[in-house]
Amino acid sequence: MFSLSLFCICAFIASCNSVGCGGFLRMSAGVKSKYLGANPVFVAGGSSGVGLEVIKKLSALGTPVKVLVRNAEKAEVISHLPGITVEIGDALDEAAVQKCMTGCIAAITTLGGQPADGRGQRVDYAGNSNVIEQAGILGVERIILVTSVGCGSTIGAIPQHVYRALEEPLIAKSNAERDLKMYTNLDWTIIRPGGLKSAPATGTAILTEDVMASGVINREDCAELIIKALGAAGTCTRRELTAVDPSQDTTEYVYHPFKTY
Repeated sequence: MFSLSLFCICAFIASCNSVGCGGFLRMSAGVKSKYLGANPVFVAGGSSGVGLEVIKKLSALGTPVKVLVRNAEKAEVISHLPGITVEIGDALDEAAVQKCMTGCIAAITTLGGQPADGRGQRVDYAGNSNVIEQAGILGVERIILVTSVGCGSTIGAIPQHVYRALEEPLIAKSNAERDLKMYTNLDWTIIRPGGLKSAPATGTAILTEDVMASGVINREDCAELIIKALGAAGTCTRRELTAVDPSQDTTEYVYHPFKTY
């Protein structure tokens, strides 16, 4: 039996085939960018979560996508999305990353976590580092690295007890951010989502440079902001941005949105 995430992918494909996907992205549909055109975009972490929302939205825009996926069952379903090419492989394998990324103009990585059995290497650093390195080797023009609030300069945005509970993945993701900033000449953007929720998009999420901003954001809204940042290019070049949804904040915190246009 398919998992819920696979069921959702199937439902999305059916809706595309029956009514078309032209109106799927209300906010991104008007974006004109060479990174959202005929050249393929590489996505790592696209089999679930924010990464899956990203490839669905890119598919809806008509942008070709090359996705590296470990799970064969999920790969089979994702491959039926319009414009999606799936490679079976592991982001921890440099050769697999390079093979899938070849020919892409841009790359997005939302990688995180460790093997389901709790053993083996976390992908937060090693996998993201492979994507960053191969993007540089292959001449990919632009890369979006998706990490988390609590990484890098946003360490003070979350309570200490939360940081301690998530310290291992946050440090690993922070190290990937360091590599991207210090050891590459890529046109990069780092996006750090707050707490991620699985719920319909609100359309009110924002990007901000405020390193103390925190909160929650729905995965679909986060994917929308990632695509906006990818398309914006120049205005988001070498920016570190937090992704949150002020409409879901019950405090009186004042947010300062970053404009991507």
